[in-house]
Amino acid sequence: NQYNTMAESNRIPSAAATSAVAKVENTAELSFGTEFDDAEINILSNAQVAVILQMSAQSALIRDEELDDVYKKTQKYVERFNNMKNPEKDNQELVSELDNLHGALETFRKEKEDGEEMALHGFEVAALMNLVATDTMVEEAQALIPSLSRFPESAVDEILDLIRSTMIRIVSYGGS
Repeated sequence: NQYNTMAESNRIPSAAATSAVAKVENTAELSFGTEFDDAEINILSNAQVAVILQMSAQSALIRDEELDDVYKKTQKYVERFNNMKNPEKDNQELVSELDNLHGALETFRKEKEDGEEMALHGFEVAALMNLVATDTMVEEAQALIPSLSRFPESAVDEILDLIRSTMIRIVSYGGS
């Protein structure tokens, strides 16, 4: 029966199925589900998305194309939460600074006491770029991004210093 099939497809998953999904997707444990298993995925920060959307919007304006509502809402959202911007700098300067920061965070390594090397996950890189203000402290970063607690506090502080210095370069006037 057609209605039975629709009802079966709309069933709420059992508690066991729901908890299995919750275990798979856990940011504190850097577990994101199968969609993120691909090593080629690059997670972007709000600042990176804002620059991409701004450049795309400028290109559409030149081509006399109208942006749809979803595009405009997305652009408004990322601009609202973009803490790394400076209207005095052109997009290429911002892209360069953001790419350099992203690359530095992706290549950041810290050795644990047992000799194992730890690196930031792409999620942590984007989350750090999204949250950091010049006064972000280690405890705040670890509270907002629980997976950072696997790093010693000194390493997290080193990461935050790297982001602060980039942020200061971005928001300061007069170019690089």
